[in-house]
Amino acid sequence: MNDREQAWCLLTEFTQSESLRKHGLAVEACMRAYARKFASGSPENEELWGVVGLLHDFDYEKYPSLDDHPYKGNEILKERGYSDETRRAIMSHAEYSGVTRDSQMEKALFACDELAGFITACALVKPGKSLAEVEAKSVRKKMKDKAFARNVKREDIVNGAADLGVDLEEHIAFCIDAMKGIADKLGLDGKLS
Repeated sequence: MNDREQAWCLLTEFTQSESLRKHGLAVEACMRAYARKFASGSPENEELWGVVGLLHDFDYEKYPSLDDHPYKGNEILKERGYSDETRRAIMSHAEYSGVTRDSQMEKALFACDELAGFITACALVKPGKSLAEVEAKSVRKKMKDKAFARNVKREDIVNGAADLGVDLEEHIAFCIDAMKGIADKLGLDGKLS
């Protein structure tokens, strides 16, 4: 079993919510795209970055409190033999964990997490419920509407892009494109299911 298959099995073991599973897939797609951009595009790096994206919230459904997530997940990942690098990156995505984001992978995870959720919300209000209808400009406009997807922290999206060293609009467009590659798996391909 490869790392990606193991990670998917772990995610589905702990996460029954289809929307939370799709969030993991969306963040994975964004992380793999950034690995190709930043991490010399090696298959090993893409796999590592993808697994980190897929698993970052795997424990959230069972352990949603700030006292437990991502700490319980970190313990489970350690028991299951995941690397310190993987576990540290996942810990760093939670602002309150006290784990600083030092590597490009850690910064990318933080930058992609809230944004992937926000892009999904933007696609779901389009007439065709399709990522093909979502543009970076419209996402920026929706970010100003505080009532829309109110649980998404706009400052995390803005700060994540800045820490990653990418222009916000380019970051949004980059993540939209990455997610379009798996639009069918996300249920955002415009085909009614």
